[in-house]
Amino acid sequence: MERMFFVSFLCLRDDLDKEIKSDQSHRLREEIITMGKLLILLTGSLRLYLIVALLYVLYKYWRIPHRIQFILNSQGTRGPPYEFIHGNKKATIQMQREALSKPMDLTHEIFPRVMPHIHSWINTYGKYYLAWVGVRAQLVITEPELIKEVLKNREKVFPKKKVTYFLSKILVDGLATTKSEKWHRQRKLANYAFHEESLKNMTPAVVASVETMLEKWKRQEGKEIEVFQEFRLLTSEVISRTAFGSSYLEGEKIFQMLMKLSIITSRNIFKARIPVISKYWKSADEIESKKLAKAIHDSVMKVVKKREERVVTGEADSFGHDFLGLLLNAYHDSDDKNGLSVQDLVDECKTFYFAGQEKTNSLLAWTVLLLAMHTDWQEKARTEVIEVFGDQNLHPEGIAKLKTITMIINETLRLYPPVNGMASEVGKEVQLGKLILPTYIEFLIPNLAIHHKPELWGVDVHLFKLERFAEGIAKATKHNAAAFIPFGLGPRSCVGMSFAITETKTALSMILQRYTITLSPAYVHSPLALLTLKPQHGIQLVFHSLHNDA
Repeated sequence: MERMFFVSFLCLRDDLDKEIKSDQSHRLREEIITMGKLLILLTGSLRLYLIVALLYVLYKYWRIPHRIQFILNSQGTRGPPYEFIHGNKKATIQMQREALSKPMDLTHEIFPRVMPHIHSWINTYGKYYLAWVGVRAQLVITEPELIKEVLKNREKVFPKKKVTYFLSKILVDGLATTKSEKWHRQRKLANYAFHEESLKNMTPAVVASVETMLEKWKRQEGKEIEVFQEFRLLTSEVISRTAFGSSYLEGEKIFQMLMKLSIITSRNIFKARIPVISKYWKSADEIESKKLAKAIHDSVMKVVKKREERVVTGEADSFGHDFLGLLLNAYHDSDDKNGLSVQDLVDECKTFYFAGQEKTNSLLAWTVLLLAMHTDWQEKARTEVIEVFGDQNLHPEGIAKLKTITMIINETLRLYPPVNGMASEVGKEVQLGKLILPTYIEFLIPNLAIHHKPELWGVDVHLFKLERFAEGIAKATKHNAAAFIPFGLGPRSCVGMSFAITETKTALSMILQRYTITLSPAYVHSPLALLTLKPQHGIQLVFHSLHNDA
């Protein structure tokens, strides 16, 4: 390249010497010579930059992974070997494709299908092993004692890991992902929004949303209904009414965009982003996700501005006592330590829109499917609901008495947990059990794997067996609480757990008051993980009115 620059400017100099013999040409010639020297200098700088960039890539994508692999291997921890840049993504994708291509029997042994790579590597390497998500080292652990240690000390030495590029467009820096003092402030707000008294106040809104859904079902009695989609609409409306005080119509656009973002995120989970290049070149999915994130931000701000305008114009004397009201009070707080920024406010709204809807939708859909499959327990649950409520409207005091339905929900959460894994990272070098772990490592706790371990739950682990929870969660296994973690454990446990369970109990009770539930012949059992546990081909059920049968 240097020779090319020399030849170019020397040829140009000779041409000028032949054509122009003047002081002006002399000055021009000197300027060209100076330019040539500058180009040579720039070429050298570019070469130096490329060398530095190459060294950085080698250090981050080769040296660090091999160092971590050596440290863990020397302590007896094995796993699939690291591949440059890609980690184990190629093997993971291949195993998932194979698992999803095969038909599945109507069984609850879903772990090999939903997480075939983890199922395979646990069987090969043991209760914990080292894997690679791209360049990120991931210690996968299924040992309850180690899990409890990680989750209960998460804020101190095992903080929440940084979210991926695409997931950050959904959750950004909300309660689910933020850290340190900011997390404590936001967690306090969320706890207040979803404490017991608040849940009681939410019950009428949940009942109203379920009533709207059941009115629509009257026109479809005896016909097939795809309930996963129906419950998506229901949970969307519930979270809008209870947390944001708006109708589903106002939140519909936000939910649609969040669903598009979740699909984009799911298909990019195991794709490697090429270093250096990814900083300057964006894929179509990256461009689309950025546009969606901006549009969601604008839509959330419209809901926020509407609430603020009601106070300004005197239509309301406060921002309200729902989650959005609490956020707005914090946003307008003059105390900087307690105040939220505009971005904080939007991030929290997005987190509760997404997490509040996705998890409850998954839980409700799989619970109703299990009742359709296990009609004996469906009848026991219906008997309990009628004993508590008769055919009258539900109330919070009665919901708290539903022991059989509580057992059904817990067993559903064990077999079909909405979230299939939780991730943390090592904030500094630390000892976990007998392992000394360096930084640059993250943890994956695959609760689906833990919930399906025969060592923890017995040889009948894959059976729908409510008796496990007859004496509550604490006595469901002979082991500690880390054997059952559908909503996490410790300080980072899901703040919306009680809300999701209350909503599910309410919807189930109202359905059981009116209908018997059976499987449609069209149903194909096909659970898969797309951020939450979803049915690949939907859940088709048939609802028969109890009153018509009478």
